[in-house]
Amino acid sequence: MTNLRALVLTERELPDPAALIQQGRQDASLVKVGRSRFLKHHSVSSEFEYKHNQMQLGCIMRHAQIGYRSLERSCQAYAQIYERLQDNGCPLHRYGICLDWSMGYPEAERLRKPRGTGLILDSGECFVQLTEQAPVAPHFGDFVLGMPSAYENTCAALTAGSTSIGNLGQYFSFRLPHWHDDVFITAQTIKAISLCAAQPVPILIHSNLDDGFAALFTDLACALGAVLIEQYIVNELLQGSVSHCYGHTYSEPVARLAFQRALAQVSVTPGTMVYGNTTLYGRLTSSNFAGLSSYLLVDTLAQMLLPSGHAINPVPVSEAYRIPTVDEIVDAHLFADKLVERARKMREMFSATQADAAAEKIVDGARRFKKSVMDGFASGGIDVNNPLELLLAIRRLGPRFLEEEFGPGEADRSHLRGRKAVFQAATISALEQQADDCINGLTNDQRQKLSTLKLRICIVTTDVHEYGKLLIENIFSKLGISAIDGGVCTDPEDLIDLIQSHKADVIAVSTYNGVALDYLRSLKENLRESGLQRMPIYIGGKLNQVAESEQDDLPVDVSAKLLEAGAVPCNSTEDMLLHLLQQD
Repeated sequence: MTNLRALVLTERELPDPAALIQQGRQDASLVKVGRSRFLKHHSVSSEFEYKHNQMQLGCIMRHAQIGYRSLERSCQAYAQIYERLQDNGCPLHRYGICLDWSMGYPEAERLRKPRGTGLILDSGECFVQLTEQAPVAPHFGDFVLGMPSAYENTCAALTAGSTSIGNLGQYFSFRLPHWHDDVFITAQTIKAISLCAAQPVPILIHSNLDDGFAALFTDLACALGAVLIEQYIVNELLQGSVSHCYGHTYSEPVARLAFQRALAQVSVTPGTMVYGNTTLYGRLTSSNFAGLSSYLLVDTLAQMLLPSGHAINPVPVSEAYRIPTVDEIVDAHLFADKLVERARKMREMFSATQADAAAEKIVDGARRFKKSVMDGFASGGIDVNNPLELLLAIRRLGPRFLEEEFGPGEADRSHLRGRKAVFQAATISALEQQADDCINGLTNDQRQKLSTLKLRICIVTTDVHEYGKLLIENIFSKLGISAIDGGVCTDPEDLIDLIQSHKADVIAVSTYNGVALDYLRSLKENLRESGLQRMPIYIGGKLNQVAESEQDDLPVDVSAKLLEAGAVPCNSTEDMLLHLLQQD
C-alpha cells in the first residue's frame, strides 16, 4: 500500500516524539508516585509488585467499579464497600474509578464542555481525597490516557498513589464531543506514558480491549494482535509496561477462557482485571444471576489454572439498567466470594484442552496480524519506529480497514470484513443472530413492506459504543433498507453536512453514555437552523441522563422527555421497525 501515509498522515509537520518522550521523562523528577493508603497498608511500591505477590499466594484478586457523580458519594462508597466486605471476611483488592467522560477535556476547558453521568475530580487534591478512603488499589482506568487531558490527569493520578492508569484502548476509539485535534491527544498520551515509564516503580499502562477497537474486530486473532501492537508501542518504543483488560463482550465460555490463556502467553506484565460479561445482562435481574455466575466461574478457574494477574469483577446484576448502589456492589462481591470457595473444589474436574487448542490458533493469528500491519505500514511510508505516527495511523484507519487489509483470516468475500475469521468473536455471531431473530419475528407482509420503503436512514452513535449501530446496519442490510453510515461519536453539527450530502430521510441515533436528551436537543437545534426540523429521529440504547435538578447524582430514564422533544424513543430495534411500518 504505497499511498498509505498520504491517506492518513496529511499534516505537513508532526510533533517530534523524541521531544515528547524526553519531556515526560524529565518531569518524573517533579511528579512522583504518592504513598497512597493502599501502598502503605500493604508495604509495596506499586500494584505491579502487589499483583505478583498475590499471584504467588494463589489469591483470586477482586475488582469493583465505583464512581458516582459526586465526590462525596464516591468517597463514601470507597470506604463503605471495603469496610462492609472486610466485616464479612471478603477481600477487595482494587477499585476501578469511573470518571466522567468530560474529564477527558483539559481542566481549563472542562466547565464549558458537555458532561455525562460519572465522577468529576476538580483538582489533584480530589484525586488524593478519594484514594485515601480505604487501602484498596486505585485504578484510574477511563478518560486519562488517550484524551486531551492525558498528561494533567496522569500527573494527578500518580500523585494520588495510583500505579495503574488507563485507558489506552479509548485512544483508538473514543471521540470527545467538539474535540477534533487528535495530534494533540496523541502527543499528550505519549508524554503521559513516558512520565509513567520514568517512575522508579512500574506503572501499569492499562488498556481495555473492549473499549478500544479490538472489540470491533470480527476475529479474536486481530483482538490479540492489537495487544501485540500495543506492547510494541508502549513497552518497546516508550519503555512502559502495558497491561490489558478484556471481558465485557466475551460471552462464550470456551472463547473467554481461550483468550485469557492466549493473553497470558504473550503478556510480560500482570493483567489489570477481567471485566464482567455485561452483554449477558438484560432487564430481568433474576436471569442476570445466571450470567454473573457463569462468567465469574470461568474467570475464577482461569486464574487458578494459569494465573495472569487479572482481578475478577463481579458486576452487580442491576448494571444493565442503572448505576449500582453500594448495597448491590457488596452483594455481588459476597456472591463472588462464595463462588470462589466453591470453584476451588471444582478445579480438578476442569479441563482446558479445548480452550488451549483455540488459544494456539488465536496466538498464531495474532502474530501474523501484527507482522502484516507492521509490514504494510512500513511499505506504505509510515515510520514504524515512530510511536506518534503509529498511534495516529491506527486511530485514523480504524478496525474495519485494518482487519480487511491485514487480517490473518483467509480472504472470503462472503464473510464480514471479507475474511473468514481465525476465531470469530462471539459479539459478531451474537449480532448476526439478533438481526436474524428480529427479522424472523416479522410477518412476511411486514418484511415485504420494509424492504420496499424508499427511505435513506442515517445511523449514528453519540459515543464509542457501536454495537447498537452495527445491529441496526445488519438488520437494514438484510431487509434491503438503504443505510448511511453517520459515524461513531459524531457531533450533531457534523452530522448535518452528512445528512444533506447523502439526502437522508431519517436519523437513527444509538446512545449509551448518559447524554441522550442533551444530544437530541442539540441535534434538533442544528436541524432547525438547516431547515430540516421535520426530519424524523429515532433514538435507542441507554435512554438516560442525570436529572436536570441534580438532586440525585444517578441518571434517570428520559424516554418521555425524548418523545416530548420530538424523537421516537426505542427500547429495541423492533420498536423502530414497527414504527417505520406505520409510516406512509
